[in-house]
Amino acid sequence: MVTETDLALPGGRNLHVYDTGGPARLTVFWHHGSPNTGEPPGPLLPLARELGVRWVSFDRPGYRTSTPVPGRTVANAAECVRAVADALGIGEFALMGHSGGTSHALACAALLPERVVAVACLAAVAPFGAEGLDWFAGMAAASAASLRAATEGRAAKEKYEASAEFDPDVFTAADFAALKGSWSWLDEVVRAALADGIGGLIDDDLAAVTPWGADPGRISAPVLLVHGEQDRMIPATHSAWLARRCPDAEYRATPGDGHLSVLSHAADALTWLAGHSKASEATTGAR
Repeated sequence: MVTETDLALPGGRNLHVYDTGGPARLTVFWHHGSPNTGEPPGPLLPLARELGVRWVSFDRPGYRTSTPVPGRTVANAAECVRAVADALGIGEFALMGHSGGTSHALACAALLPERVVAVACLAAVAPFGAEGLDWFAGMAAASAASLRAATEGRAAKEKYEASAEFDPDVFTAADFAALKGSWSWLDEVVRAALADGIGGLIDDDLAAVTPWGADPGRISAPVLLVHGEQDRMIPATHSAWLARRCPDAEYRATPGDGHLSVLSHAADALTWLAGHSKASEATTGAR
């Protein structure tokens, strides 16, 4: 069961929060993709219960009832995570993200080293302008065009989105199979995220091409990076670059997987996170 609440933040802002609640061996903050809601990943809920994992997450600013934060960077996620963890009485926790959520998860790990025990990222996005990385190389034309529009500012991005149409070339056959199968849940959270407009998506993409405000090279927690070798939306070179940058990183390239089908390895990633839990977390978040 997932409980949804609205958390009041300083300055009159609101953050929509999700929580599976209860005592847990490990609390994992889920960082959603773009555009998604923050609802914890449905396909992983049964495994989470088996592992003793409590999911906590939130809609990033600009999605649903979470108040927009103009000009937010991925580092803003650390403020949100800290506020939610403090409100729920959570001390240490792990982080997990997919696609657009991965940069936010990694920024949190860099900025909250005393609280983050491990990070797992699927289809990670590297910092824009990362040294030694051709950031757009290997992207499908539609994915590159969307993000290039964001580099020109909000007005250009809004104009692009106003006429943009879905290009199936961004996904592989394996991606479409995942959408029809075990990860059909993604359709639900995408529809919910876009129900009230595209403001959250635009803010996410603007943040993706803006300096993070956090250095992945300063992450002290272990990091797992899983990336499909056939990913056409965010090429695997992004995770490979991050694996070289993060001090304690494991990189798993998965042959045959695209941007969505890589989620078939999310259960393994969650199990990996659970292996980094600490005995002191057995009562973390009990309420």
